[in-house]
Amino acid sequence: MNFNIGDLVTRKSYNNDTIFKIIRIEDDVVYLKGVTVRLYADSNVDDLKHFDNKEEDVIEKDNRNFKDLNIASKFNRNEYFYLPGKILHIDGDKEYLERCLKFYKDSNVLAYGIYSKEDEICENIQKYLVDTNPDIVVITGHDSYNKKGGNKNKSSSYRNSENFVKAIKEARKYEKAHDKLIIIAGACQSNYEELIRAGANFASSPKRINIHALDPAIIATAIGLSDKSEDIDLIGILTKTKYGPDGIGGIKTKGTMYVGYPR
Repeated sequence: MNFNIGDLVTRKSYNNDTIFKIIRIEDDVVYLKGVTVRLYADSNVDDLKHFDNKEEDVIEKDNRNFKDLNIASKFNRNEYFYLPGKILHIDGDKEYLERCLKFYKDSNVLAYGIYSKEDEICENIQKYLVDTNPDIVVITGHDSYNKKGGNKNKSSSYRNSENFVKAIKEARKYEKAHDKLIIIAGACQSNYEELIRAGANFASSPKRINIHALDPAIIATAIGLSDKSEDIDLIGILTKTKYGPDGIGGIKTKGTMYVGYPR
């Protein structure tokens, strides 16, 4: 069976549970990128099965799952006005970044997007923070945990968790207080405990599972649209993500949205 770069496929050995796009082929090894989950993988040709739908159709169908999240409360727009928190989203994947920025726009939240390789984020994050002065910063991209022989407590067992930890620490040099700068960090299978210890408010992945491409943006939007004077609904916000608290966890904090009167 012939496979080409750009084809959509699934892996038979994983019960065809994830849809991938082929991004590179070298000899009999095919390199894959998740269409809706933040995941890189590779596979032998024999393990692949063509997925017949177009990529845009897969994404459009996936988008429908997030249209009814009701992240925004039922605001009283007749009397009050609302100023959501400002978001800086730094992403190691251009395609996922664009999708997250569209999600922010559709949610009426102001967000700045920056594409940066995961190992370069820590070098520039303080400049990005000074330039945008956000209430919330998202640090994400790709990651993975070496389940075969890996130790979940060692940074060497992860692809990019240590890069995320360094970026978080640099962000905390800019603003130490967790309630003044909300940090959301991590990607698929990231070292959750270390990201939280480094200073993140929210991080992936408690159960070392994959996360959806939009999960960091969902958390950021929910906090951006939560009242600054009130504690967030921590469990409620986590359950809005694709895999709930198995994929992302965090600490209780306050929202970042100001409410004003009169409109």
